[in-house]
This record gives sequence, structure tokens and C-alpha cells, in this order.
Amino acid sequence: MARKSALEIRQQVIEIEPTSTSSVEPEILAATWRDLRPIATLEKLCFGKDSWPWVEILAALTLPGTIRLKAEQAGAIIGFVIGDRRARKDLGWVASIGVHPSHRRRGLGRRLLDACEQKLGTKRVRLSLRRSNEQALALYRLVGYSQVGVWPEYYRDGEDALVMERVLSR
Repeated sequence: MARKSALEIRQQVIEIEPTSTSSVEPEILAATWRDLRPIATLEKLCFGKDSWPWVEILAALTLPGTIRLKAEQAGAIIGFVIGDRRARKDLGWVASIGVHPSHRRRGLGRRLLDACEQKLGTKRVRLSLRRSNEQALALYRLVGYSQVGVWPEYYRDGEDALVMERVLSR
């Protein structure tokens, strides 16, 4: 398998046509360390100054027990989710979830979230988000998440994080 240059990988992630005529549904697949560059690029695109450093993404893509999934369409990674299981508390955490801006509002975030929840296999799942992230908040409420806490001034700019939880019927 030929190695791709950083430019090719960046183009693969960022230069996806927003009005793609592809009728191929994105696939949800396991992510690996080989997906580090495109996932790190997508994390940066989705979260800007709040994005994880590449070393934390690498850890998430390699540590045992971590749930790591990607959404791929036409060979390009257009979404991802990273989850963490806290078995003693029967609690899972969605640590990061992102969808390329040109592929949002098409149900892909919900599919990634559902797949992560299933793989976590816990009775409860939590996640956190910026108080101002109204689109994500609407999605999480729609699928049954409720606010269970606030992390004051969690983000670098001082904005609070809302902590949401969903109790799954398993």
C-alpha cells in the first residue's frame, strides 16, 4: 500500500464536496492508528482551539478498551467518535465526536453516537459539550440525553461545559 502525503490526506478530509452526488451511504468502521492524520485534521476542523493534541488522539486510537470509530465515504474520513468505558460504574463516556461541516445535518452524528453507545455496552453514557453548541445540544436531547452537571469555565475561553447523560435500555 502506497503512503499518502500529508497534502493528500488533508485533501481527503477537507476537500469533500458539500453537495456530493455520491449515493453511497457513509460506512461506520473501526478506526486505527493509521487514521491518526485524517482524524487529527478533522478534530482540528471541528473543534479549533479546543481540539485534542495529536498525541491524545494517537493514545485514543491505540489504547486497549477505547471505542474508536470513523465514518468513511468514498475513501475519505468524514466523521469519527471516541468512547471510553468505565466498567466499575457501568458508565461510558463519549470523549470526542465530530462530523465534517459539509456532512452535518444528515444523520451521521447520530449514527456515530448510536454505534459508540452500542460498542460501549454500558447502562449509562455521558458526554460534555460547550454550553453554546446548540446544534449538538439539540441532537443529544433528541436522542434522550439530559443535563446532569456543569463544568464551570471548562474551555480555554472560559465557557462552561454541559455534562449530559443518557440511560440506555439494555
